Amino acid sequence: MVALIIGGTGTTGSRLASLLPDAHVGTRKPVRPGQVRFDWDVPATFEGALEGIDRLYLIPPVGVVDPAPVVESLLTRARLVRRVVLLSSSAVPESATGMGALPALVRAMPEWAVLRPSWFMQNFTGDHLVAQGVRSGEIVTATGDGRVGFIDAADIAAVAARALTDPLPHNTEHLITGPEALSYADAAAIITEVTGKPVRHRSVGTEEMTERIASVLPKEFAALLAALDEDIRGGAEDRVTTTVEDVTGRPARSFRDFVRRTSSE
Repeated sequence: MVALIIGGTGTTGSRLASLLPDAHVGTRKPVRPGQVRFDWDVPATFEGALEGIDRLYLIPPVGVVDPAPVVESLLTRARLVRRVVLLSSSAVPESATGMGALPALVRAMPEWAVLRPSWFMQNFTGDHLVAQGVRSGEIVTATGDGRVGFIDAADIAAVAARALTDPLPHNTEHLITGPEALSYADAAAIITEVTGKPVRHRSVGTEEMTERIASVLPKEFAALLAALDEDIRGGAEDRVTTTVEDVTGRPARSFRDFVRRTSSE
């Protein structure tokens, strides 16, 4: 088995790469052993990255409203790839175009799995707008009191590793959440309790949220993300699954444990 991890330096891909040290890691500018050049914006890189590959961890291009054409182009070139594991989202329904069209493309492969994780706990760290809010003391969303089953990216990677390497293909969709559903106000309260730093949540309207996100992302994509906040406000992400434990044999990490670990790093 030789796997290619697209997005291998990203949030889930880097964690998956640590679990599969023999995998090839696709990146725009390879600088380390095991890394190969892969750039969604340069289809000429596809053939070389896929050479000798029979399993693929597929992360669609970030910030692209309709990635289906370029993903289909990649899979058409993936003649020797037998198993594809797609990172999708719990918030993306099936559709004829856009992100929702990708699961159908993957199901056409001989072996497949579609990962549909909820919102990442890692959004509360790093450069994400939510993380910026944590550092400033105020998280701003358009989610109201809606709850989310926040999931640790390490748990997503653990499920992905099994989906890629298990002797029998999963050939299914995995809805992946953490062990509890929390509102952003709940999350802010946990951060405050664990770290001792006051953090609160302020909910705004969808239009205002679109403008906030558009300060760092294209307006069309910002509107899509703000609409997902609105869906959360309506209860779309208020659910919990046991997928992590079912697939890996261990329970998903809680948000409180995540904050404890990251606040001490």
